[in-house]
Order: sequence, then structure tokens, then C-alpha cells
Amino acid sequence: MRVCIVTEGCYPYVVGGVSGWINSLIKAFPGLEFSVLSIVPDRSFRGKFVYELPENVVEVSEVYLNDLDWADKKSRKPISSREYASLRSLVMSKNVDWEGVFDFFISKDRSMNDLLMGSDFFNIVSELYDKEYPEIAFTDFLWTLRSVYLPMFQALNSELPKADIYHCVATGYAGILGCISQYKYGGGLILSEHGIYTREREEELIKADWVQGIYKNIWIEQFKKMSQVVYDRAQKVISLFEHARELQIELGCPEEKTMVIPNGVEPDLFRDIPGKDPDDPYVNIGALVRITPIKDIKSLIQAFSIAKKKAPSLKLWIMGPDSEDEQYARECYDYVDYLNVEDIVFTGRINTRDYIGKMDATILTSISEGQPLTILESYAAGKPAIATDVGNCRGLIYGEQGDTLGDAGILTHVMNTEEIADAMVQIAVNKPRAARMGEVGYRRVMSKYLIKDMRAAYAGLYRSIGEEMGIAWQE
Repeated sequence: MRVCIVTEGCYPYVVGGVSGWINSLIKAFPGLEFSVLSIVPDRSFRGKFVYELPENVVEVSEVYLNDLDWADKKSRKPISSREYASLRSLVMSKNVDWEGVFDFFISKDRSMNDLLMGSDFFNIVSELYDKEYPEIAFTDFLWTLRSVYLPMFQALNSELPKADIYHCVATGYAGILGCISQYKYGGGLILSEHGIYTREREEELIKADWVQGIYKNIWIEQFKKMSQVVYDRAQKVISLFEHARELQIELGCPEEKTMVIPNGVEPDLFRDIPGKDPDDPYVNIGALVRITPIKDIKSLIQAFSIAKKKAPSLKLWIMGPDSEDEQYARECYDYVDYLNVEDIVFTGRINTRDYIGKMDATILTSISEGQPLTILESYAAGKPAIATDVGNCRGLIYGEQGDTLGDAGILTHVMNTEEIADAMVQIAVNKPRAARMGEVGYRRVMSKYLIKDMRAAYAGLYRSIGEEMGIAWQE
């Protein structure tokens, strides 16, 4: 059996988070063949893997959303009436003829230039404009629609690897690729959402400066369509925690398809790890993060500068790569200098096991998360966690669904530097409480968040879908 993992903007190019989860999932099934269909912005990412691929990864295919269009080598034939109707349904309607759209791109290698600059697309956009948006400038509307559909068409027009099961780790472009691949070759389709893609894109677009007014709604509706097709075609739709499952249902996923499979860690990896030096005078707070805006490192730095004045023994370790957004990383380094705050250490990319045992607590100040593996790893090492109230952080810290173990850390509001600072001070001044929270975290991870349980759940899915297709798989 071959499983194709379909990703967007993560594995195997970015460490941590969803990428780490994918790597762990693949390693958990050494008897399965995996291929990876990975969506990246352009060819500058080609082959730049930051993971050493497991031996059972037999193929990596790359899709470039901003690729050059070699129009002279692609079909320029007029489209048929059915093809026109399929494209029209995509642009005009929420009831999209997706199979017609898939057939359109599977049938021949298309020139994106001819398609988006041609009369057929122009006529469809003109019809939509006259019906829904006559109050805005047509030229701007036309170019916006071209920019909306270019990355989707580019993805649909790419070469598709053959597999028995397509396992998408997001909706959006990854979901679209999983759907067209499953339609072309048959087989199974699974969706695992770590964050709710539609909601995340909606939040980004509302805040974005590059798109204004009614065009925000056009983009948002596009992402909703792209999520709905995956919800409709997948055999199973996985979320990491109950509230995320409720959001999926609210967004149109049939409830009977949904199920919750939490993240899992291997606690044995965090036994016999290097511990804190008894002579270390500091209270060490560790942030196991990529240095990117979504992790809000600047608020973390500012909060630490406040906390340090109240608890001088504090030391902050920011442990993760800075290559994903080098400009933001430089701004963070400069911010430390500007605040003239001492005892902040940037380690770069690390092996978590080498450092986490030396921490008194970990911290996560993200503005968006799913179910952070860093918190679960912190618990596996017996360390409490400070986290912002995003994703499943509240459930991980306070427990959920009958969990009465108690608090395993401290929850704060997003970007509230005073609250974040106070949480660090609490860890510093009340070490017995911090130790108790670390013990609660360990018991919580052992009760619900083990890699063996996650593996068993996905093994059941892979096996049952394989059996539907007449493919036997023995672990």
C-alpha cells in the first residue's frame, strides 16, 4: 500500500509543527510506502529539504503555485461546452461541478496564460461582474479574479503521483490536489486538519493590507469552496480536538465523517535526557519555536523584558530556526538590543531532547495554533507550559472532556505582554507550584497524547480504507 501525504508550505521544507507531525507519522509506519506531494511557492524551494527523509518515503513531488507558464508546449485548443459549464460553475456558483473541473485539467496540459487571458474566462468573469459586482471597477475585478484562480489552476494542472490513499494535511490547495488525484486514480482520501484552514485564511485576509474591500470576501469565498470539496469527497475528516471538529461541521463537513485523533508523543524519548545543572542560578523559560510572525516572538521578548525586572533570575531561551523569515528574525534580534534586555539566548535549530530537560518551563506566545506538539513534548519532559489561548492550548493546559488532573501551566491572552510577563514571574517565584504543574502535564500526556494511540487510530483508518479497495495491509 502506498500513502501520498499532500502538504502545503511545510514538510519537508520547514521544521516543527505540522512538518514534525508528518515526519512522525511516516516513521510510525515503516511497513508502508509513502510519497509526498508538496506545494511550495516557487522553484527556489526545489529540493531544499530540512528533514532527512525516512527510508519508506519513496517519492517527493513538488508543485509550484507561482511557476512559469511554458505556453508554447501546452494545449491551446478551444474548450468544449461542458468544459465551459464546469469552469463557469467554479467561478459563478457555490455548487461547483468539481468532477467537470477535474476532467478539464486531467484531459490535457493547459496553458495558464491562454486560459486566464482568453475569451472564455473573460466572459465568465464578465457575467459574474454584471450579476454581483457592477459597482466596482471592472478592470480591477478581472485582474483580481485572475490572481484568485491562477494558483488553483496551477495546482490542478500539475503532474499527480499515483497512490492508494491520499492523505491531505489541510484543505486549500493541498485539499484540491488530494481531490483531483483521488478522482484520477481512485483510491482513498483522508483529511487531517491541524488548524481550520478556512478560518485561518479568513483571519489573515481580514487583517491583510494587500487586498481591500469586497475583494477580501471574494478570496474568502474561494477558500470556502476549496474546503467544501475536500469535506465532501474525503472518507474521513480528522481534527485534533473536539472544538476543531465542531468548527469543521459548522463549515459544512458532514458530521458522520468527522473524528478526533489527538497528536501524540513518544515519552521514552524524554527519559534520561540532560537535566538542569544544580548550580544553574537561572529560572530557564524555553520557547521551542520557529522565529516567525505567527509565533509572535516580539511580544515574547517584550514580555520577558517586563518579567526580568520583577524576577531577575529569569532567563529566556528561544530555540528554533530563523531561516523561514529572515527579515522578521533580524527585527527580533534588533528588538532585544533596543530593549537592552539581558539573558535572552537564541540557539538556532536544536535537538529538543538536548535542551528541554534544562528548562523550568516552556512558553508559546503564538497568535494561531492547532494542538502544539511543543506543549506535549514539554509535558513528556515533566515541564509546565505557558501558552496563549489559541487552538487547543486551553484544553492542553486545563484539561477537557472529564480530565480532572488540574492545571499543567498558565494560559494568557494573545499579545498581552503583561499577562505573559506575569506568567513567567509566577514560574520564577513559586517553584513548587511549577513542579506540580509539570507533574500534571506528564500525567495528562500519558493519559491521552501518546504516539502509539495516534498510530493505532491511523492504522485503523489506512487498513479499513485499503480493505474497501481490496488492498490488504499487514503491520
